[in-house]
Amino acid sequence: MQRTIRAAAGVLAMAAACLSATAQAPVNSATEPLPGDRRSLALDRQIAALVAQPAAARAHWGVIVTRLDGAPIYALNEGKLFHPASYAKLFTTAAAMALLGPDRTFETRVVAKGTLEAGVLMGDLELVGGGDANLSGRVLPYVSPANRPRDGGPAPDPLRYLAQLADQVVAKGLKEVDGDVVGDDTYFAWEPYTPGWAVDDLVWGYGAPVSALSINENQIQVTVTPTATQGHTATVRLTPAIPYYTLDVGTWTGTAKYGRHVSMNRASGSKVLQIGGTIAVDAGADVEEVAIQDPAEYAAMALKGILEARGVEVKGTARVEHRPSWEGDFPTQSRETMDPGFFNGTLSLGCSEMGRPDLGPNETVLATHRSVALGEDVGVTNKVSQNLHAEILLRHLGKSMACFGTTAQGERVVRGFLTERAGIDKDDFVLYDGSGVSGYDLVTPRAVAKLLSFAAHDPKTGAPQPWFAEWKASLPVGGVDGTLEDRFTRPPLKGHVFAKTGTHSEGNALSGYLDCASGQTAIFSILVDDHLPADNADRDTMDKIVAAIAAAE
Repeated sequence: MQRTIRAAAGVLAMAAACLSATAQAPVNSATEPLPGDRRSLALDRQIAALVAQPAAARAHWGVIVTRLDGAPIYALNEGKLFHPASYAKLFTTAAAMALLGPDRTFETRVVAKGTLEAGVLMGDLELVGGGDANLSGRVLPYVSPANRPRDGGPAPDPLRYLAQLADQVVAKGLKEVDGDVVGDDTYFAWEPYTPGWAVDDLVWGYGAPVSALSINENQIQVTVTPTATQGHTATVRLTPAIPYYTLDVGTWTGTAKYGRHVSMNRASGSKVLQIGGTIAVDAGADVEEVAIQDPAEYAAMALKGILEARGVEVKGTARVEHRPSWEGDFPTQSRETMDPGFFNGTLSLGCSEMGRPDLGPNETVLATHRSVALGEDVGVTNKVSQNLHAEILLRHLGKSMACFGTTAQGERVVRGFLTERAGIDKDDFVLYDGSGVSGYDLVTPRAVAKLLSFAAHDPKTGAPQPWFAEWKASLPVGGVDGTLEDRFTRPPLKGHVFAKTGTHSEGNALSGYLDCASGQTAIFSILVDDHLPADNADRDTMDKIVAAIAAAE
């Protein structure tokens, strides 16, 4: 859980290490500041002391601090490779903002495939996904907790957009479907998971499979509640209440004050959800987000049920249509060179709308839903570190720039953007996914700092990128919102740290922008690997390093 940083007494307000205009250019290597730069020497000593503390010394640390134009201030192991975890989303979202544009939207359609006469469809009704990540009850655009109404009322129905599509279909006069309701996610290849995802992550919502037809962020809320009597089987409720999973419940109501010890498991490819463990008679409900095995199939089941509730008779079943992935070796495919013209605007494959073929003679669009703008989606993706959204953006990049909505082609585009546009060394990063869930992802601190500098300070013009303001606004703000809501909660850091977090089992990461009292801004990237499991000492040290950067002079 997030912790509040305890700033040491006497920490000075933001000053020269955060880019004093008159400071000499300090460090460009791991440990030695340039002679005469007392501010750099002080910062070097503070960071060295922090990472040498017993709680932090066993871990592997990388730190870099620069000006907006990339001029170095401090560096420690800046060229070493680390696991970025969720702040790999910085690369994905920056590429999406630059190459697809913040105004890009995506369409979901309901298509009648067959003969439609007098309200009767002799054929299938297809729900065709177009890569909209927000067919859910999530409220957009993202609103900081302090600005949310105290009594916001009930949360929106997670199936509300399917209901709206169903209403459009009914308004067109459809009364009977002689065939099936089909969930069609062929806009992307069916690659639900990427290389390096751990099998024990896949049962949970944060490890949900990726699909061009995603519903409720491809997860179901499972609520386990104790009964009033000890020894009885606990009750289980699914939201939405679609009968997708078969429940095998073995969770017992335990003795008072024993707490919640609920386990959930699902074998790969299975639709049997096993729920075990115990939950104390006096404990509150245990609420978990569980991944949906096949989101397009689930969406078809949900739409079928909604239509039937509106009086439409469906004689067939709910089923799914996937596009198999054709790609083989991921490293080879993702590292194929793309012409630099794709990244400077001089070349285009014109494939942004390729995917499902155009409508045939017996196909009719009965309903459509247009997504929110990509910029709004990036806002929530970075603020709450939403893995599925980042993975969908990655596949959109592959679809639009390389004509194939696959993980490898998406990474190929991201790699080209980072090397050709942002000027990052090709050996400073290895990415296998868009979210940072993959254990194969590796990044150097200087690669992240280079991206942050490129976004804020175009090397050619010195001006920020056109998409920079909206992208920076998507980053969590210390003490205010997102994954930094409960960190940096005191002045002078509260409201002045704009950074993306990254967390995995034995590591943490934090990279972004740091406001200064001087009116200038520093770029920083801190990565730590190989700390002891279930230990937050590295994160506490990381926050103290940020405070040291802000207070150094």
